[in-house]
Amino acid sequence: MRAYVGVTDERWYRFLAARPHLNEINFWRPSGGAFRALTIGEPFFFKAHYPLNRIIGGGFFSGFATLRISEAWELLGEANGAATVADMRRSVGRYRKQAIGSDEDPVIGCIFIRDVTYFPDEATVAPPQGLASNVVQGKTYDLADPQTQDYFQLLIHRLIGTAVDLDLSEPWHRPGPVYGDPRLAPQRLGQQAFKAVVLGAYGRRCAVTGNKVAPVLQAAHIRPLPKGGQHRLDNGLLLKSDVHTLFDRGYLGVDPRYRLLVSPRLRSEFGNGDQFYAKAGELITLPERRADRPNREFLEWHLDTVFKAA
Repeated sequence: MRAYVGVTDERWYRFLAARPHLNEINFWRPSGGAFRALTIGEPFFFKAHYPLNRIIGGGFFSGFATLRISEAWELLGEANGAATVADMRRSVGRYRKQAIGSDEDPVIGCIFIRDVTYFPDEATVAPPQGLASNVVQGKTYDLADPQTQDYFQLLIHRLIGTAVDLDLSEPWHRPGPVYGDPRLAPQRLGQQAFKAVVLGAYGRRCAVTGNKVAPVLQAAHIRPLPKGGQHRLDNGLLLKSDVHTLFDRGYLGVDPRYRLLVSPRLRSEFGNGDQFYAKAGELITLPERRADRPNREFLEWHLDTVFKAA
């Protein structure tokens, strides 16, 4: 099991700590480089820059995506640690050491953290052993290391509100509602992280139509949350808004081989749908990584439960 200690601006922390209702936040980076230090559900702690140089809170890693500033603001608003998108642009510009032009919308790295807790001033914690005050981004820790195990036990207890000992030599993630096999729990994303990673995995194009007009693209759940689904990338499809509605109502489906299915009731009930019938049987657009593609179990659930086969 691993944990990450990310270095952040005290102003970002103070702004978010004053808004405890924002429970899923964006620990953004001014450049768009990838973040691979953690798997979903592992703990992520915030350390303020020097001179405060203290652990000021943390949460659980919920996903990573590269987004334009405007996209990050549309998804999370104040949960980016700023009052307005203009304030956010100024903050990003300060870290880039160059003001962002009025016609620029640069890409930033968005590390999504859920179930966030901020420590009061009198309860902040000294940084872990080996984290120098001049580290710019952060550091990953192996929680099985005897030198830091007790330290991180304490911090994780502060996040989850329990004194139960955890075996940090084994994989461990923040628990949560699970559909099916409980071993799948670590894949659960936060709501905004789900939207962002689905957008990125599908290359910002509708999986059925190829449409890439951002305002009409939606992260659809294959198995909806009220029916036991989760915010998981393999439970998601990026769909144009009208396609999303037809999928949710069973007029469209995707089989376990990723081929588009079109219900005959689309034509019989509405006398329409030629654009979809023309694509019936074709492969939908898929994420490049196999692990990110729709889970066949979820697709079968949709076909058995939602799709109007006749």
